[in-house]
Amino acid sequence: MITFTIALLVLIVGYIVYGRYIDRLFGPDPNRQTPALSMQDGIDFIPLPTWKIFMIQFLNIAGLGPIFGAIMGAQFGTASYLWIVFGTIFGGAVHDFLAGTFSIRHSGESLPQLIGRYLGKRTQQVAGAFIILLMTLVGAVFVSGPAELLAGMTPDWCSINFWMVVIFLYYVFATLLPVDKIIGRIYPLFAAALLFMAVGILVMLFIHWPSDLPEMWNGFGTKYDPNPIFPMMCISIACGAISGFHATQSPLMARCMTNEKHCRPVFYGAMVTEGIVTLVWAAAATHFFHDHGIINPENGMAYSGAKVASIISKDWLGTFGGVLALWGIVAAPITSGDTALRAARLIIADFLHWEQHSIKRRLAICIPLFLVTLGVLFCTLGDVQGFKIIWRYFAWSNQALSVFTFWALTVGLVLAHKNYWVTLVPALFMTCVCSTYIFIAPEGFGWPPLVAYSVGGLVVLIAIVWFGGWYRKYKLLHGDW
Repeated sequence: MITFTIALLVLIVGYIVYGRYIDRLFGPDPNRQTPALSMQDGIDFIPLPTWKIFMIQFLNIAGLGPIFGAIMGAQFGTASYLWIVFGTIFGGAVHDFLAGTFSIRHSGESLPQLIGRYLGKRTQQVAGAFIILLMTLVGAVFVSGPAELLAGMTPDWCSINFWMVVIFLYYVFATLLPVDKIIGRIYPLFAAALLFMAVGILVMLFIHWPSDLPEMWNGFGTKYDPNPIFPMMCISIACGAISGFHATQSPLMARCMTNEKHCRPVFYGAMVTEGIVTLVWAAAATHFFHDHGIINPENGMAYSGAKVASIISKDWLGTFGGVLALWGIVAAPITSGDTALRAARLIIADFLHWEQHSIKRRLAICIPLFLVTLGVLFCTLGDVQGFKIIWRYFAWSNQALSVFTFWALTVGLVLAHKNYWVTLVPALFMTCVCSTYIFIAPEGFGWPPLVAYSVGGLVVLIAIVWFGGWYRKYKLLHGDW
């Protein structure tokens, strides 16, 4: 618990100290007119209060990542604390903040447009296709988890299939309607439920003060997952540390922000808040696995993330508190799923140059997205191991997108003559994570660790040479050398 407490404090201090530095690096101009004011369209560019934007941003990026991802990451022991804390402060929060602020400075551009601006049109096309794939996986992954939870909280006739249909009907309305009609009204309430859940579990951690949580100086505790910690843990815990998905969400809120001085609490602050939620659930899951193991004696199968979250919430917060906490857990992935599909709609619309005032144009984009998402979802329905694999595919795609984003932001900072090391180091690290994962993962090439690490290191070396060559050419061209 001492290690957990220190990790919690470091996250808070990270927001105050490093978050302030990144904000100064950006240089907010409170007198500059934002796209929400200069480009109002009544659909996506709509001014919203800052507190509401924070709550929406937090709920958009949270999803299942800080809960289910933390539970799966906890199977690697408390080494997950290090990834959550340092990944959030130096990686995820910087990633989310700069993706949002760059979008504001470029008329609310979506992520593929930002990538194309700094990495070229070909990279934009590849990244755009990659993002659509990721949004589809988000829609699938972020439906099955809450549907399972809702089925366990309701009468028998309300099956998982029933709740999947209900959630998808909600997706239709939330994706098609103006951002202030559903998202702007109910998201703050859902975010409050999610925050209540996190605070409740945090308080109970300190009340119980579990002695079975390993301290840093005593090792990282029991490792239940047979896969190597690196890079598998960095893939399992995505949204709670670094997540490319977040860069698709920050531009959505960049189109609603009325003043640049609010960027730090909204973008950097929301990510640190998610890091705290992830840390809380990683600690709670570590305690749970110590007491129960990872195998459910009722069916002899590994506990699903939904089951672990349900048991912890009910045991620690009682009936009422547990139900309220579970509603927070349910709301987070559902609301991330609909904004993922909303982001996909906008990205496709930008690519096709289709205006979005017409409901017919919006439907023409959304219906195929929904059909593909349903197809992916039904392939793993009811299969815990299948869900775990599709989660890793989602998480890898998620982290690979962060690589695109970090490299685009790095080039953008170079062109702006600002400290590009704040994104270059995370870009190289995530390049190593994503390449090594493909080589070592059972669902990838399945190479021996030594070979996978060596080839992953070679990929990073190639990235360094590429960036070094581009940087030298840029400096020579502009007479700096």
